[in-house]
Amino acid sequence: MGSGAAMGSGAAGSGAAMGSGPGHGAPLCPCPSPPPPPAPRCPRGSRRLSETGAGPRRSEGAAGRGGLRAAASLPHIARGRGEEGGGRRSPCLLVALRPRNVEAERERFFRASFAYDPQFEYAEPVPAAVLDKYGAASDRFVAQAIRIIRAVLEKYGTYESFEVATGGRLLSKCQIWSVIRKYMQKEGCVGEVVVQLTDDLLSQAVMMVEDSRPTLAINLAGARQHWLEGMLRHEIGTHYIRGVNNTRQPWHSSEGRKQYSLKPANPTEEGLASLHSVLFRKQPFLWRAALLYYTIERASHLSFSALFQDLEQYVQDAGVRWEYCVRAKRGQTDTSQPGCFSKDQVYLDGILRILRHRQTIDFPLLAALGKVSYEDVNRLKEFGVLEKARIPHFMQDLERYMKQLDHIVTTNGLNEEELEQLLPD
Repeated sequence: MGSGAAMGSGAAGSGAAMGSGPGHGAPLCPCPSPPPPPAPRCPRGSRRLSETGAGPRRSEGAAGRGGLRAAASLPHIARGRGEEGGGRRSPCLLVALRPRNVEAERERFFRASFAYDPQFEYAEPVPAAVLDKYGAASDRFVAQAIRIIRAVLEKYGTYESFEVATGGRLLSKCQIWSVIRKYMQKEGCVGEVVVQLTDDLLSQAVMMVEDSRPTLAINLAGARQHWLEGMLRHEIGTHYIRGVNNTRQPWHSSEGRKQYSLKPANPTEEGLASLHSVLFRKQPFLWRAALLYYTIERASHLSFSALFQDLEQYVQDAGVRWEYCVRAKRGQTDTSQPGCFSKDQVYLDGILRILRHRQTIDFPLLAALGKVSYEDVNRLKEFGVLEKARIPHFMQDLERYMKQLDHIVTTNGLNEEELEQLLPD
């Protein structure tokens, strides 16, 4: 696949680099629909950097592109041979873990009135090392996850009501492009990221490096009026900016990480990004992180159909429940057996750790030092290359930023004493 080729399918627009285009608020529509690109595949040289939450499908919105530069005009981002997570993978984890027969099994599952356990097939065997790494679930934060979920339901009645009340309306493609362009301008990274719109992701969004270019794929189903900028803070304001800063650090390679005895970037990376997703919401509930955590813990004990039934107490929409169950059971072939893919527990895990230590974390430095754990920040600052480091625009007013973190703690029924007991020093 050539540089910047689209990874989406169906209604997905072709990949494009965000250019400056017309002024703020300039209309992008009408704009013709591009021809449908091929089904998703992972080109040689691709690797996934992150993925955001779980998102249901939606039908195609109004198509559109406007004021975009061709992907070929983007500068290449060099990647060292030993960079963490580097190397060529075929297929990439994102695609390898999506069952190739997921649509057929979905239809069969619904036809059976949910009394069937899907038998998933994969284009290539999922690496045993990946299944081993993510084969065990944790129950450490299940009580907190359930409390967050129930707090949302107590306030809004149902998840569907919560989604409409806090997320706002679904956006058309033209509206999505406009929001993305304005956000790129805020972060000063116009023209640096290839953006693709798709309806074929298990997550709301995924940030990946494709042919040495940062590429953001956005699920149309998750692009809501009040949530889209939060997703951009997650993917661009956190993952991309920390990634750019990381390339300048002496620990940008796997050898460098070993030399400086760095802890893994996660759960800090995904926890920080997840906090940024809800940062400026009036009601910053951690619903998605909590439900993913809970779903995976239950999946480790239940079959697919039993898990689907268990989730009904929290989510009535069968399509949404299906997506959460597929995420929790991905990698499995026979889903009648207990088992899970535990990667998505990292969101709530990282969130709670960062909130526990938020008073002592230097957040701008955490962004500037690249892909490092909050636990390593203080000892690394004397070695870090901080000149010209990028800091997310929403961290510029640090007092406001810290107040928002406090608001997240309160809204989700957490408290300092509980966090200290859960995560003692």
